Amino acid sequence: MTPTDAHTPTLPQPTLQWSDALLLGYPEMDAEHQEFAQLVGQLQTAPDAELGQHLAAFEAHARRHFGTEDAWMEDTGFPPRDCHQKEHAAVLQSLEEVQSLHAAFGRCDVVRSFADELARWFPGHADYLDSALAAWMSKRRHGGRPVVLRRQAATPHLTPLSP
Repeated sequence: MTPTDAHTPTLPQPTLQWSDALLLGYPEMDAEHQEFAQLVGQLQTAPDAELGQHLAAFEAHARRHFGTEDAWMEDTGFPPRDCHQKEHAAVLQSLEEVQSLHAAFGRCDVVRSFADELARWFPGHADYLDSALAAWMSKRRHGGRPVVLRRQAATPHLTPLSP
């Protein structure tokens, strides 16, 4: 057997955690994002027996969070809203599929995989799409871009799981 034939175990995805590096300077959005990170981290680390309740909590949050952002974009005529709203819709569609598999077959592995994908997806979504919306909303509300003061800007979004 060659080294390439050996099974290489996959390392666990680091847990999503809130840090100042995720701040966008729009307080309502920052609060939603902090809760999002907390709920995804819980999905990644909760015992299997608690995954159903954490998935339900994440669903309630995601529907409210994405609904609020979608409404802001519609109400203010945010120009690049289509791509942003499509990402929200895709996450909600995936969530429904994951819930279905978990409810019908107890697929905790699918829930954890979904949570890991959310942990990978969210920082980029926030950095690119949500930051533009935060700037747009701040300019409309205050006449300028948000000012963001970060205590620990170098703090990573992800913290490795303990072995």
